[in-house]
Amino acid sequence: MKGTASLQADERAVLAANSAFYEALESLDLVRMDAVWLHEDWVQCLHPGWELLQGWEHVQESWASIFRSTVQQRVSISRPRACIMGDTAWVSCVEHVTSTFEAEFTTARVETLNIFVRRGGQWRMVHHHTTPVSDRISTEPSHTVQ
Repeated sequence: MKGTASLQADERAVLAANSAFYEALESLDLVRMDAVWLHEDWVQCLHPGWELLQGWEHVQESWASIFRSTVQQRVSISRPRACIMGDTAWVSCVEHVTSTFEAEFTTARVETLNIFVRRGGQWRMVHHHTTPVSDRISTEPSHTVQ
């Protein structure tokens, strides 16, 4: 069983890998994005409103397409929570995104799950899953699945 200091170091490393992903996203830099991801045919990415992409080639092309069509992007995250199980880790957070295109800009708040695996001592992203979050606050009671 790992000690507390080792788990804290792993958590810092996972959160740093997560931050590197957002720095690549905000910079619209495909080389930086390439460095964050594990290049395997089983990695996955789900952008808001897109079909699930599988395989590094498809994931990379999605980022290239997004970066080509975006003039500027600002991304901040809130509520980052990391969980580590051996050589697998995930970070859940909320993205706050403002994207500028040629003639318009959009803002979004997106619930996100980023999954990482440790390879060669480095944490690499293997799954990025996003879903838009409504700004409306529900007054309906929540439902529990039994």
